[in-house]
Amino acid sequence: MNLKKSLLFAFLFAGFGILAAQETDSAKILKTFHSISSHDLLKITEKLSSEKYKGRLSGSPEYLSAAEWCAAQFEQWGLKPANNGSWFQYFPNAYSEVYSKGSVKYTDPNGVEKELAFPDEYMPGSNSASGTVTGEMVFAGHGITAPELGYDDYLNVDVRGKIVILETGIPYTKNDSVQGKWTPYSYHRYKFKNAIDHGAIGLLYVGTIANPNTSFTEGFVYAHISEKVTEELFAASGKEYKKVKEQLAAFQMPSFVLNPKQKVSISAETKHFPDSKSCNVVGLVEGSDPVLKNEVIIVGGHLDGQGYLGELFPGALDNASGSADIMAVAKALAQSEVKPKRSILFILIGGEECGLYGSKYYADHPLFPIEKTVFMINLDMVGNGTGFFVSSGKTYPEIYRHFEKANQNYLHRKMDASEWRKSYGRPRSDAANFENAGIKTLSLWTSGGVFPVYYHHPKDKTDVLTPEIMEDAAKLLYLGILGVANDGI
Repeated sequence: MNLKKSLLFAFLFAGFGILAAQETDSAKILKTFHSISSHDLLKITEKLSSEKYKGRLSGSPEYLSAAEWCAAQFEQWGLKPANNGSWFQYFPNAYSEVYSKGSVKYTDPNGVEKELAFPDEYMPGSNSASGTVTGEMVFAGHGITAPELGYDDYLNVDVRGKIVILETGIPYTKNDSVQGKWTPYSYHRYKFKNAIDHGAIGLLYVGTIANPNTSFTEGFVYAHISEKVTEELFAASGKEYKKVKEQLAAFQMPSFVLNPKQKVSISAETKHFPDSKSCNVVGLVEGSDPVLKNEVIIVGGHLDGQGYLGELFPGALDNASGSADIMAVAKALAQSEVKPKRSILFILIGGEECGLYGSKYYADHPLFPIEKTVFMINLDMVGNGTGFFVSSGKTYPEIYRHFEKANQNYLHRKMDASEWRKSYGRPRSDAANFENAGIKTLSLWTSGGVFPVYYHHPKDKTDVLTPEIMEDAAKLLYLGILGVANDGI
C-alpha cells in the first residue's frame, strides 16, 4: 500500500472513529433522557406536598425537614454539597405557626351576624397576632402615605381603634421609572406598619390568598377577605366597590368610614417565632473540564410553600412541581454518562413566599463568582399545562437555542419566549434577585393550563398537576443545560 492510500485510510478510520464516538454520546444522552419519568416526578411532588411537611413554610421545622430530605436525595444520586461541605445555606427567617382557621364574623346594620366561610370568603393571616379584635371598619384604599408623591389614603379618615380594610398593590401600574418611586409603598409590611402607626387595631386585606410575606406585630390581628365580601360590606354603607376601585385607579383616594352599625370580629390562634432560620439546599454536579468546571450554570426554584393555616396548603403546583423537576434534572446530570464540562449548581430556594429571602441571600453570598456564572434558570409552577414559556429567552439566544433545539428534536411542545424587560415594581420572583446580581437569568414556565390554578389555596394538590408536562420540562432542561454546559459559547 502506498503512502497516499495509507494516509487516506488513516484519515477515514479517524473520521469513522469520531462519528462512532458522536453516535455513542448521542445514544448515552438519549438513554439518560428517557430515564426521566413522570412517575418519579409525581412521587417527589407527592412527598413534598404531604402532611409530613405541613406546607413547607419557610423557617418552620417542617420546612427544614423537607430540605434535609431533598439533600439526602442529592447525596444518594451523587451530587456534592456545594457550600464548603454543607448541603445548606442558612439565613434568618421568622415565621408564625397558625394553629387554627380562626374566624371572621360580620354584623350587618340590622344586627344580623354572619360568619364568613373558609377559604372562599376569608383566610386567616399567616402572621396575625393571636387573639380577637372587634370594631367598626374604615376603608383606607391602598394604605399609603406618601407626601413626596402628594398621596395619602389616610388623609380624610380616622382609623384609631378601628379595623381598616386595605387593597393590595399601588395605584400606579405603568412599568416605568415613576413606578420605582411608588414601589416602597407596595410592600405588605409597609402597609401593615402604616395602618398600625395610624392607630388601627386590626386589618381586613382584600384578596383570599395565603400570604406569609407579611409582618407580625403583637396585638395586631388580621385576615384576608374576598372581593365579594368587600362588595357586601361596601353596599351596606351605600358604596359600590367597583366604582371605588375605579376611583383608586384614578388616584382619587376614596377612603371612607363604613356604616358605624356594621362591625367585624377577627379571631386568630397563632404563635410567632422571631429567631428561626431557613435555608437553601445547594447541590453541585462538578464540571468535567479542568478549566470550564470553574464556570457554573444555576438551576433553581423555591422549595417553600404557604404552610398550614388550620388546614394544609400542599403547594403542589407552587412549587413542589418546580422542585421536583430541579431534582430530576440533578439526578439525570449527576448520573449521565456524558458529563457536563461546566459545573451545574442546583438550588432549592427557601423563603420565597416570605419575601425572596433565600435568593437574596444567595445573591449576597454567591457560591461561585458572579462573573463565572454563565446563567441561571428559575422554575416556578411548571406542573400544569401543555407547552413551555421561557421568559428572557429571546434576549439570550446563545443560551435559548439549546432549549429550542431540544424541544424541536425530541419534545415537540409549543414553546414561546420573551425578551428581558426591566421591572420597576416590587420583585415577585426569585429570578429578580439573580438578575439584580448581574446574572443572565431565564425562567421556565408551563403554558396552556389543563386544570384550574389554585394559587395559594388548600386545593393546590397533586391531582391538579399534569405529570406529562413535568416530565417533558425535566427532559427539556436536561438537554438544554447539557448543551450549554458543553458549548464553546
